[in-house]
Amino acid sequence: MTKRRQFLQGIGVIGAGGILADHILNPHAEVAASPVTTGVIPRRPLGKTGVEVSLIGLGGATLGQAKSKEEAIRITHEAIDNGINFMDNAWEYNQHRSEEWMGEALRGRREQVFLMTKVCTHGRDRQVAMQQLEESLRRLKTDHLDLWQIHEVVYDNDPEMIFRANGAIEALTQAKKEGKVRFVGFTGHKDPAIHLKMLAYNYPFDTVQLPLNCFDASFRSFEQLVLPELNKRGIAAIGMKSLSGNGDAVKKGVLTAREALSYVMSLPIATVVSGIDSLAVLRQNLAIAQGFQPMSPPQMQSLRDRCAQYAADGRFELFKTSKKFDADVGRIQHGFPPQSQMQS
Repeated sequence: MTKRRQFLQGIGVIGAGGILADHILNPHAEVAASPVTTGVIPRRPLGKTGVEVSLIGLGGATLGQAKSKEEAIRITHEAIDNGINFMDNAWEYNQHRSEEWMGEALRGRREQVFLMTKVCTHGRDRQVAMQQLEESLRRLKTDHLDLWQIHEVVYDNDPEMIFRANGAIEALTQAKKEGKVRFVGFTGHKDPAIHLKMLAYNYPFDTVQLPLNCFDASFRSFEQLVLPELNKRGIAAIGMKSLSGNGDAVKKGVLTAREALSYVMSLPIATVVSGIDSLAVLRQNLAIAQGFQPMSPPQMQSLRDRCAQYAADGRFELFKTSKKFDADVGRIQHGFPPQSQMQS
């Protein structure tokens, strides 16, 4: 177990829930054959926390889908060696395998990273949330988290459940008071109105995780409705789903992965979470981040205009329009069947 301390390093990430690099979507794209050792990943302030995080980070959901634990450890080590220090995870990812593998990978390296995981009670109970925290700490092999977020606030009644007496918000307050977590936040991908409902409680969140991509501007836009409010309050914005969750837009040639990631990284965010399940994907994303130059406003508008004709019905943002991206824990608690029982 590491001792609690201020960590001055953090990271920025590419897109929570799944970033696919150019070579995965374009078989002719070049892939680095050896570890990337040149270039610097930009760092940005994590809101008002006093911590700086790098612009690309390591997503826990896909790390737990690597071909083996050994591969996941290699991915994590190479990411850290090349400047990535924001580690994303969640209590429920891959039946807890994501936290277990990341914990193994961080043996002896905990102080080099900014470690985040998420509580998955969906607001039901403070005691359950605290129990999940202890389980996450054990699997991640640490005595504290840098950031603990409420996972997947995606149902209309989630804010009320979170803020009710004995709800999950009390667990965040308790954990921060006890020194088990440094900072707290929440995540969600369904509707900006739900994010705004959470923010209306005026709780002192340090971070908020939200989907951001080129299509978002034309359909239930988190960029237009939520991001300005976060910036106004000094709350760190953590981007995710920069390739719209599954990369279909890139596969169909609407835009390239480099364009998609560059767009999100050009927004006023702290970091963007990237789904990385192999060394090849890691190296491709490192190359994009290390060579990143912010897009100009006209360039960003041109990309939004190109995507607008595909965006109005949410076809490339199924995490907003379906339950296919909703995790089983929250789905079952709200009366919906698990993914295994859903019709395709």
